[in-house]
Amino acid sequence: MSHRHTGVPEAVMDEACPVTEVIDHVSGKWSIGILIAAAQGPVRFTELERTINGISRRMLTLNLRKLERDGLLVRTVYPTVPPKVEYSLTPIARELHASLAGLVGWAERHRSAVAESRAAYDTAAAQDAA
Repeated sequence: MSHRHTGVPEAVMDEACPVTEVIDHVSGKWSIGILIAAAQGPVRFTELERTINGISRRMLTLNLRKLERDGLLVRTVYPTVPPKVEYSLTPIARELHASLAGLVGWAERHRSAVAESRAAYDTAAAQDAA
């Protein structure tokens, strides 16, 4: 659909696109876990890999690059053999971490309520279908 059919001025759409893109990156499946883990201080690739259950090396690499490109992570390479690489949050990512920590806390506090609501909904939907 083109911008002219949405009723939203093109200037607003152009400004919103980068914001939407950044929010998509930050709210991605793996990004929140990476940012939460890196908030504890500089963290190495293998530490992230162990901390974030289910992430592949390739997916971790892609997400680290994306977060670095967005200015949320700093990658530091130390000239050792083998090379030592650490990731740490930038100041803007530290600010974001406070919001993410609130979101994670909310999810943990309300996990059972959401599960109960899903079960009740699924039961009602199954009865309506029968």
